[in-house]
Amino acid sequence: MIFFGVSWGPLMWVLLGEMFPNRIRGAALAVAGAVQWIANWAVTVTFPALSNFSLGLAYGIYAFFAVVSLIFTIKMVSETKGVELEDMHD
Repeated sequence: MIFFGVSWGPLMWVLLGEMFPNRIRGAALAVAGAVQWIANWAVTVTFPALSNFSLGLAYGIYAFFAVVSLIFTIKMVSETKGVELEDMHD
């Protein structure tokens, strides 16, 4: 959980600030933030039942989705270092 807190946890908020064009940024951030909080809620309410069944299974499922998100990020998220926000396109 510590590794998540210093890696994937804050990464989503950084990406959200950079991935939407200016003309839709406000609305897109609102929707994306809401989806993020719904996902957080889903993890919070499913963890007790999963951990009662099997703590290893619970962490295994969450680790699996972390690996899937890592693969997605490597393949689909382009580098933005040195690129002005207004110059970013697809």
